[in-house]
Amino acid sequence: MKLLILTDGIAPFVIGGMQKHSFQLAKHLAMLGHKITLVHCVYDKNAMPDQESIAASFGIDAMQNLEIISMRFPPAAWYPGHYVKESYIYSKIIYGKLAERLSEFDFIYAKGFTGWHFLEKKKRGQNLPPIGIKFHGYEMLQPPSGLMMRLHNMILRGPTEWNNRNADFIFSYGGKITRIIESLGISNERIIEIPTGIEASWVSEKIQPISSNLINFVFVGRFERRKGVEELTDSLKNMVDQNDQFHFHFIGPVPPSIQIKSSKITYHGSIKESDKIRDILDQCQILVVPSHSEGMPNVIMEGMARGLAIVATDVGAVASVVDDKNGWFVTPADSAELSAKLLGIIRGEKSVIESKREASLLRIREFTWEKIAALTANRIAVHLK
Repeated sequence: MKLLILTDGIAPFVIGGMQKHSFQLAKHLAMLGHKITLVHCVYDKNAMPDQESIAASFGIDAMQNLEIISMRFPPAAWYPGHYVKESYIYSKIIYGKLAERLSEFDFIYAKGFTGWHFLEKKKRGQNLPPIGIKFHGYEMLQPPSGLMMRLHNMILRGPTEWNNRNADFIFSYGGKITRIIESLGISNERIIEIPTGIEASWVSEKIQPISSNLINFVFVGRFERRKGVEELTDSLKNMVDQNDQFHFHFIGPVPPSIQIKSSKITYHGSIKESDKIRDILDQCQILVVPSHSEGMPNVIMEGMARGLAIVATDVGAVASVVDDKNGWFVTPADSAELSAKLLGIIRGEKSVIESKREASLLRIREFTWEKIAALTANRIAVHLK
């Protein structure tokens, strides 16, 4: 197949879960022999990556089937909702760049709002290839974590619904994400369920055994309200003065103003290097993901790949990879329940933790990018018939 993939950036040049997904999807579809044209962007004043850097990231084998078009996302304005307008402009710019070539492609895979102008053109009668869109988390259609998030969601909800209703196909991570899409009046025949993936290099051969009575937890993520860092911090404040043996690691930019001063907690700050993140995960036994809303977090896949049990909220498509075999669920935004759960794990049988860790490592082997890319190509091919 010849596929056009549109995205808001690719890793490692733009940081984010969607950007990691875009990079891996394009790379592994190309590795399977599909011809891929990938349109990506960088933001504001960030340096535009040169072709040599991009080729080095993807590798020689993938680049044989990859055409990379690098663009710049429109400059950010100051007013509320500016991202929506800029996203539409970005889609329009992409369309202008590729308008004369669109008949070349069998399928257009558009991330977020990148396909917006394409859908408008198709709605007005222009003959375009089938367009499938992917909003990773549908956070704007999930319960908000505060007033600012509620306002943010209100701005994004209308354009998101319009794009979903006018796309030929909608990609879903499954679970509650599919139910959100269906609530927009989208028929099941138009929904393509595909989980996210993990690089095979992330998958450990075996779990690292617990070498002492000390249980190590870890949180990995951005500091934003929906990630639940505030509730996690409140939970830890209730735990640090007790005699329980645990240590908690934070990977991500937690502001000094809310950091807890305790020998039981280490704030590593932002870390971009995968090998350094793996080193910290390998010191831990349990990943904590207390998000208010999510899609299918890459961090859960990475934690499972290193043999960690998972404490998470049942939001988005998290239940597609986490259940009582490899983790525990907690209620979003409930710090008391979260601290009780973590203390229960610390005081419980270590064999329970080990069993769940083994289950994580076993399950994650079904989600390597080689398998996810092949599944994506097969599902697209079926819908093109």
